[in-house]
Amino acid sequence: MTDILVLVGSLRAASTNRQLAQAAVDLAPEGANLHLYEGHGALPLYNEDIDVEGQLPEAVVEYRAAVAAADAVLVVTPEHNGTIPANLKNAIDWSSRPFGGSSISGKPVAIIGTSFAQFGGVWAQNEARKAYGIAGARVIESTVLAVPNSMVRFAETHPKEDAEIVEQLRAFLAQFVSDLAALKNEEQAA
Repeated sequence: MTDILVLVGSLRAASTNRQLAQAAVDLAPEGANLHLYEGHGALPLYNEDIDVEGQLPEAVVEYRAAVAAADAVLVVTPEHNGTIPANLKNAIDWSSRPFGGSSISGKPVAIIGTSFAQFGGVWAQNEARKAYGIAGARVIESTVLAVPNSMVRFAETHPKEDAEIVEQLRAFLAQFVSDLAALKNEEQAA
C-alpha cells in the first residue's frame, strides 16, 4: 500500500482546493492510501531560533513525522497573488530542515490545484514545484492538473460531482501512483 499525504494550500474550510483534495482522497486508486493532513495551519512561522531539536513546537514534530512516514506527498494549492499561499511556503520551509536530514528530502511530491484565475493556478503550482525541488524533494512533473475558474465552476457543484474533473483526477492519480512505483523499482534496482 502506497501512503500519500495530501497537503492543502488553503486553510479555508470551504476552499475549492480542499474539495479537490477530498475528491482525490475519495478516488484513490487501488493500492494507494491518500489522507488529508490538517495540522500545517498550526505551524509557527519558520524561525531557525525555534528550530532546536528537543525544543520543537509540537505542531512541527507532528508535521515532520507525518511527512517522513508518507511514501509521497500530494499538494493541492490555490494561487495567492500569483504565487503559493504563505502557509504552504511555511510548511515547505519546516519540512526542509534539518538540512541534509529533512523529512522532505528525496520524498516524491506532486502538485495540483484550482484557482479562480483562467490558468488554474499554474503559477502557484510552478512556484511550489520550484520550492519543493530546492528543499530536496523529488518533484513529479509527468502529469499535472490545473483547474481554472474554480469559483464559477464549483459554485454549485463539488469537484467529485463534475464528471470531467473526476476523469482528470483519476488519470492524474493513476499516473502519479505509476510514477511512484517506477521510482520504487529504480531505488530497489540501485
